Amino acid sequence: MAVPDASKVRVRIAPSPTGFAHLGTASTALYNVLFARANGGSFVLRIDDTDAERNRPEYEAVIYEALHWLGLDWDEGPDKGGPFGPYRQSERIDLYKQDAARLIAAGKAYRCYCTPQELDAERRQAQPRSVLTSTRAAASLIRQRTARSSRCASRSRAAR
Repeated sequence: MAVPDASKVRVRIAPSPTGFAHLGTASTALYNVLFARANGGSFVLRIDDTDAERNRPEYEAVIYEALHWLGLDWDEGPDKGGPFGPYRQSERIDLYKQDAARLIAAGKAYRCYCTPQELDAERRQAQPRSVLTSTRAAASLIRQRTARSSRCASRSRAAR
């Protein structure tokens, strides 16, 4: 597969299908379309459907209808495809997992099994310039948590 021209202007809007369209979405879409057209670029519609509890197909339909009602059209999106798809966030999870694995293998990220409560406690205790405990966790603790659970986050390593 050929790599698309990365030097071409590409702008996007990424509304979430969790409610009705609003003015902020419309204005951002308008500015982005105008900028893309003025610079010979592409306007991309990406659907940010990561809030599984609140996403509704009818709200995604409202996004399409509202943009069309405004006279706006996109060059790439869930309904049109394109060279950088998929265009729904939920369909990109495997790509993100591959990228996270690559960053972990390169030592630029690490697996974090901290619960939200543990992270909140660390944030409350953090001092300026401190390093979160999970980055200093003993290898044995990481092995124990890996054996217990496959659910973890990948976190970027900060330069020291």
